[in-house]
Amino acid sequence: MPALTPGDWTVLARLEPVAEPADERSVATVTTAPRGLEGEGFPVRRAFAGLSLVALDPFVHMDQMGEVDYAPGEPKGTPWHPHRGFETVTYMIDGTFQHQDSHGGGGLITNGSTQWMTAGQGILHIETPPEELVESGGLFHGIQLWVNLPARDKMIPPAYQSLEAEEVALVASPDAGALVRVVAGAVGPHRGPGSTHTPMTLAHVTLRAGAQLDLPWEPGFNALVYVLAGRGYVGSERRPVSTGQLASFDRGGWLRLGADSRPDTPDHLFEVLVLGGRPIGEPVEHYGPFVMNTRAEIAQALEDYQRGRLGVIPPGALMPHVARSAPPEPRARPVERP
Repeated sequence: MPALTPGDWTVLARLEPVAEPADERSVATVTTAPRGLEGEGFPVRRAFAGLSLVALDPFVHMDQMGEVDYAPGEPKGTPWHPHRGFETVTYMIDGTFQHQDSHGGGGLITNGSTQWMTAGQGILHIETPPEELVESGGLFHGIQLWVNLPARDKMIPPAYQSLEAEEVALVASPDAGALVRVVAGAVGPHRGPGSTHTPMTLAHVTLRAGAQLDLPWEPGFNALVYVLAGRGYVGSERRPVSTGQLASFDRGGWLRLGADSRPDTPDHLFEVLVLGGRPIGEPVEHYGPFVMNTRAEIAQALEDYQRGRLGVIPPGALMPHVARSAPPEPRARPVERP
């Protein structure tokens, strides 16, 4: 998993040991993500399936894209499509995605980089593997997260942030057995580069075999841990979790993660995404690519899209690449994690 990973974690800044052990967050639920297909047919795990929008607030949706090993000609993305009322966050772990939108944003998202797009009042965009990846095939793995916007911000102008892997804040556990990459928000005093309208924290955590991490967490935020790869546990009760499972936590000031002594991954690492934010506490109407507060606003978004008010595809726009010689049969191979 080649997301930014320094060779020597002992030289990084360290998290302070938990100051109030009694303030631990207990585990509320553990759910398992079902598999599905997105866009032009790339495999995903629906990470938030099984939890209500109230429990997820301020988040709406998250897909783990892959992990899949494509044969030449197989990589797929999404065609041009609209959004309104929220932000999309695409965190690329392994492989390359190309982005363009109707507001002028765009570029390559590579290992450890993040694309943060504020749809706001409306935008069209495309995410697709570049031509060279389509032709060669290869490993593809990433996350797309939808972050809701409060009613007062749903019609703000669209915006785009490109967060390179080298910009994330890197911090180690007190014993250097765990690495925390802070993409947005803060873990203790360590702040990531992402600028968010909705107060939140997003971090990618890697634990070595047998390591344990007590992670400080903003008490006013919810807390979710999604397992990207490997096996481990959450909470002092050591609730077991593995690839494709999501743990939600009750209130408190910190949460515990731990890796099995033998996580059963090729690199013997336990990989998780930790996220949480301040609940917005407003009604949510979610229909396709639109996230609004009322059905009337959804209907308006549909009408505005049909009338071209959410943007137009620019001249000479990026389009999905069709392989020169596609394989006779689909051979995309999801990478199975125990």
